[in-house]
Amino acid sequence: MKNLFIAFIAIILISGCTPKPNDLVNSRPVVATIDLVNVTDDKVMVEMNPGRFTNETVTFFIPKTVPGTYSTDNYGQYIEDFKALSYTNELLEATQIDENSWQITNAPNLDKITYWVNDTYDSEKTKEEPVFSPAGTNIEKDTNFVLNLHNFVGYFNTLENLNYELRIKSPNNLEGYTTLNRVEAQENLSSENHHTDIYLANRYFEVIDNPILYTTPDSETFIVNDIAVTLSVYSPNKIYTATSIKKEMEKMMKAQKAFLGDINSTKKYNILLYLSSMDKDDARGFGALEHHTSTTVVLPESIPAKALADAMVDVVSHEFFHIVTPLSVHSEEIHNFNYNNPKMSKHLWMYEGVTEYFANLFQINQGLIGSEEFYNRLMTKIERADSFDDNMSFTEMSKNILEEPYKENYANVYEKGALIGMCLDLIIREQSNGEKGILWLMKQLSQKYGKNRPFKDDEIIPQIVALTYPEVGTFFETHVVGNTPINYEKYFSKVGLTFGMETQETGFLFQGQEPFINVNESTKEIFIRSGIPLNSFFTELQLMPEDVIKKINGMEYSLDNIRDMVGVSFTWKPGDTIEFMVKRKDEEMIIKGEIVAPVRTVRKLQEDANASTAQVDLRNSWFRN
Repeated sequence: MKNLFIAFIAIILISGCTPKPNDLVNSRPVVATIDLVNVTDDKVMVEMNPGRFTNETVTFFIPKTVPGTYSTDNYGQYIEDFKALSYTNELLEATQIDENSWQITNAPNLDKITYWVNDTYDSEKTKEEPVFSPAGTNIEKDTNFVLNLHNFVGYFNTLENLNYELRIKSPNNLEGYTTLNRVEAQENLSSENHHTDIYLANRYFEVIDNPILYTTPDSETFIVNDIAVTLSVYSPNKIYTATSIKKEMEKMMKAQKAFLGDINSTKKYNILLYLSSMDKDDARGFGALEHHTSTTVVLPESIPAKALADAMVDVVSHEFFHIVTPLSVHSEEIHNFNYNNPKMSKHLWMYEGVTEYFANLFQINQGLIGSEEFYNRLMTKIERADSFDDNMSFTEMSKNILEEPYKENYANVYEKGALIGMCLDLIIREQSNGEKGILWLMKQLSQKYGKNRPFKDDEIIPQIVALTYPEVGTFFETHVVGNTPINYEKYFSKVGLTFGMETQETGFLFQGQEPFINVNESTKEIFIRSGIPLNSFFTELQLMPEDVIKKINGMEYSLDNIRDMVGVSFTWKPGDTIEFMVKRKDEEMIIKGEIVAPVRTVRKLQEDANASTAQVDLRNSWFRN
């Protein structure tokens, strides 16, 4: 998962226990039917037929946690009117154990279960911790369905590894886009106004690893080496189409494949783009969620074309690089993950950090950006990493990421995690005289393990050290397993880079696309961000990080009218007087002063004029090899 401004994900791949011979009379596929035609109050009916049980009781689960989110979302909360029905269509006793599971007695007589599913997008404004939109669902009758299938299809205990047959009845005007294996129906399942798509999956994990976007037909397919990439788009006001975005996506993904070389774990890849209208109860969590062969992306439809292209390059490149890790290189905790009682791996530094590092490195490697832009991105990551606990073991944080205080540091996997990847790259390059780097290392690990052979969590770092150099082991023990902060200047000096200072002109509320303000969605309060250098507009007025902005020049502001606040800021002029009412901790205060031209002084990563030939050569190998 990759958030547009701050990333919030890691990968969790899930499988279950092998069915016991006496659990079922036969091993026919578990059949799940989803009705997208008869929609009621933004809810759809799901029916699941597991085959015949011999056990007296069985338990049905909807996931608590799903791949890519590293959050406890309790998808069972979106289930209503759960029923267990016998072969004579009588109700069987079904007891809800917790938010995500139901125990059914008299299971040998169980024919099927039925339940209604609510979507998540409608509730994002009202929930304190809403489901991240790319992992969520949309139900809009006859118009659009975002089917992240973990919210619709559950699993019975011991049956996760059985084949699944998914039947989706949908309106004829909509087409389903997915990498799931679609098959022709052996019977006539169509009518004048709807049709039924049938998909097959080898096990439950394949069901939830393949989201489906149902929308009016709008897609483009292009070939990247031997990978067929399909881009499908839902734009409610038809502002964007797949054709309008294809060129940038094709250029970017061809560059990624050229960077990766012979790493290849899929023959097809789907990009499912949902553009939110933002005018109603619609998706608000912008970013992406990765899967083995696809990614779901959610962005605002109002975003300008250039910003959309930049955002798509940012988030999709990150998700596509997950075909390296954790999809090809991952631990037993990931490979055998339990949806409802998850155990986490120690290696988010690799799954998310190295992935994010690749998403930036490939762009300079393939000439999509220049060195100045690359240096600026690294400095931005250093600045953002400074807002997190820099004395926390990264492996300990990863292992306990669902719990506080580790949970609140999760977004650092995209900042310090990427910088860890960079440091490892520079160590390996220095020790190999520029011949090897972290991409070489990941290729070695992909060959050794692969998507069907997980590693033991405690053994991967010794394996990496054995493949590389003792200096790599020292770095891990000190800065990744250990809690010593990284001296980045030490690693930049290896390639002839040093820190300087520069003064930048900024906007009043933004530096480029990076805001100086943020919003608490549960309270709708606007506050000044901490952990980043503020511009002179804030510092001269003595406004402080975490100050809540209540009023400006007598006008009240909150999430509901933040666009008005941003719009008004473009009318402010240096020399004019401005008045803020802010809440600082529990005290409200009036701060009044003169507007100054907004600038800020920040550290800058720059090339050292006195760098040696060896340092410059190593830098060139870093960028190009």
